[in-house]
Amino acid sequence: MKVSVLAVATFFALVTAASAQYTGYHGYGGYGTGSNPNGVYHQGYTTRSGTYVQPHYQSAPNNTQLDNYGTRGNVNPYTGSHGNRTPHW
Repeated sequence: MKVSVLAVATFFALVTAASAQYTGYHGYGGYGTGSNPNGVYHQGYTTRSGTYVQPHYQSAPNNTQLDNYGTRGNVNPYTGSHGNRTPHW
């Protein structure tokens, strides 16, 4: 039975992407503990310096930064972006 190189490459790419989604940095020396399921909506506003900040969701405030969307090892459920920041505490 002949299997095309493209089919094998596609299979490995899918398996690698699926496993990376679940392993990420969790349990391997990373920071994230899983994204906070409670999002808080913020309306757009203009800062004192005149910069406009777009409306957005952020993780609900609590006593840790480990579950924030932007913390390494977590994923923002609204944008799909992966966190890349180290927590400050």
